[in-house]
Amino acid sequence: MDSGIGLLAAAATVHRLRPDADLVLSSDPDSMPWGPRTPEDVTQRALACVRAAAEHGPDALIVACNTASVHALPALRAELEPGLPVIGTVPAIKPAAAGGGPVAIWATPATTGSPYQRRLISDFADGVTVTEVACPGLAEAVQRADSAAIDAAVADAAARTPRDIRALVLGCTHYELVADRIRAAVQPADTPPIALHASAGAVVAQALRRIGATPTPSGEAAASSVLADLPQGRLTVLLSGREAAMPEAALAYAEGRLLAAEPLARG
Repeated sequence: MDSGIGLLAAAATVHRLRPDADLVLSSDPDSMPWGPRTPEDVTQRALACVRAAAEHGPDALIVACNTASVHALPALRAELEPGLPVIGTVPAIKPAAAGGGPVAIWATPATTGSPYQRRLISDFADGVTVTEVACPGLAEAVQRADSAAIDAAVADAAARTPRDIRALVLGCTHYELVADRIRAAVQPADTPPIALHASAGAVVAQALRRIGATPTPSGEAAASSVLADLPQGRLTVLLSGREAAMPEAALAYAEGRLLAAEPLARG
């Protein structure tokens, strides 16, 4: 679940690792964006999203939304666990800081400066120079697949990002969909590559561990031999609780096109 199409990165990762898995994508475009909302409002909207998804009997729930994880995770777990494992999304501050920094964290205004994010910085980046960069409008632009607005929001955030960073944490799942554009904006010419740290891979790995699911073997040859014997999973899309087709904007991104492709969408 997510406020919008930020869940595509995690969902596509699940599909690549377990193409036989049924996927239920539950988002709330009617009230997107969540970033400017109060913690109480975010919690209520997140609960509505997960309740709609839970009606489909999933084995695990991935909260593929940093804002919801910051504000609503305790309420979601109190309602659904232990019957339904709830896996939150944590900004990848720990692996980013492991390189020594300096590090920048791009996030929504609601997440930037929050006690949750500050605690992660204190716990995992002690002694490392960390700059928190709020990115107003970027998640909304990604949600609309508005290329000009994405470029403007990325340029604005890049202008407020120190030029000497060695790692950049993408602290909103929407940002993972435009990671290449973000890298191009913050990467000075003729300098070592800046490491971008996203959350989808780690959160999906945790979800699979929680339910005892094994990813398909890595490597193209190994994977193709296994995939040929696996049924393809079914895709269900819930938009503010209503079953619907994949949003048109989602198809602007490789992750959305992967999930909308046959035979997954046909299931």
